[in-house]
Amino acid sequence: MVLQIESPAPSIQAETWLRGEPLTSFEPGKVYIVEFWATWCGSCVDGMPHLMQLQEKYRESGVEIVGVAASERAPTADEARSTLDAWLTEKFPNLNYRIAFDSTGEMDKLWLEPSFSFWIPTSFVVDRDGCIAFIGEPTELDEVLPKVLNGSWRTSDQAKSADAERIAEGEPIAREQALKKPIKDRYRAAVEKKDWKTALSAIEEGIALMPDNLGFRRSHVNLLLHKMKDMQVGLPVMRQFVRDAINRNSENWMVAALDELFFPNLDHSHFPSAERLAMGKQLSEHILALNPPESDKRKLLPYRLAALYYHESGNKDRAIELIELALKSQGGPERIRDQDEQDEISHLLQFLAYFKGEKVCYGALCAAPNNGRFDSWYTVCG
Repeated sequence: MVLQIESPAPSIQAETWLRGEPLTSFEPGKVYIVEFWATWCGSCVDGMPHLMQLQEKYRESGVEIVGVAASERAPTADEARSTLDAWLTEKFPNLNYRIAFDSTGEMDKLWLEPSFSFWIPTSFVVDRDGCIAFIGEPTELDEVLPKVLNGSWRTSDQAKSADAERIAEGEPIAREQALKKPIKDRYRAAVEKKDWKTALSAIEEGIALMPDNLGFRRSHVNLLLHKMKDMQVGLPVMRQFVRDAINRNSENWMVAALDELFFPNLDHSHFPSAERLAMGKQLSEHILALNPPESDKRKLLPYRLAALYYHESGNKDRAIELIELALKSQGGPERIRDQDEQDEISHLLQFLAYFKGEKVCYGALCAAPNNGRFDSWYTVCG
């Protein structure tokens, strides 16, 4: 069932309440903001002071804010919970609204999936009679909340139009995800068992269904070249992947192709060296043209991949220059906002230390040469 304006609000099925008293049901006469967020999400963290302001401003009007941390990243639920608790203590010791923690996926199933909400932060407003009044960006709450409180929002043409547009945009994405899920599940299960034949069958089914899906195309290359080491079949697939990336003029496709060709943790010893370098040259030149040094765009990932090509082709100075330009595009160590950005900078520093053969630092973050072994940053399959 689609979760939309005027739907009864789902329940809150949290594992743990890290801040505030547990909320077992929505109290009639109150208005609730249920915000899905995570510590690694920069815009989520940036928005927390604003939520605190809204809680303070509208508390006497019966507004209760509930932050739902259902997307934390850690090896175990216990680690995620304890890390989140410590993070809240350090970053927001005076937080004035509830925080629920869930790692079971139940909150996603109840709220995000049926509402076609595919990213965070996402805010849900539950009005005084326990029905959904709004689903969307938390930046819209300043406009929406007063109208929910005075009862004019939920039945307004503006609300209905916005909700219809949200559903129209979300339904195709949900259908695509539903189509991909059994293929991805079969692929991942086969890879775990190293059953490459079944994995290849799953990926080929995915490509037949969605030929423009980058994840499936990238997984196809990775499986043939790096798992099965089938150069006879894999090389033509790689060549086509490179051609398609360039013809699309797509940074994401070029980054994926360069990663398959040059990421140091992958074994390229069976690859024809001259052809590999030729493909790398093409991709690097195109990706740098999309991201010239004078542009304001951050260059953390594309420059890193191009640097790998230049380093391997023997131009170490150019490789170092590109990493330093990527760091410069960040705007300074003080601009690092969240864990994702910190991880990006750490990856850059690993490469810079490897290229220079010495320890390098960027603010408080440092890296030492590590014999060419690096953290992975790119996932495959849909």
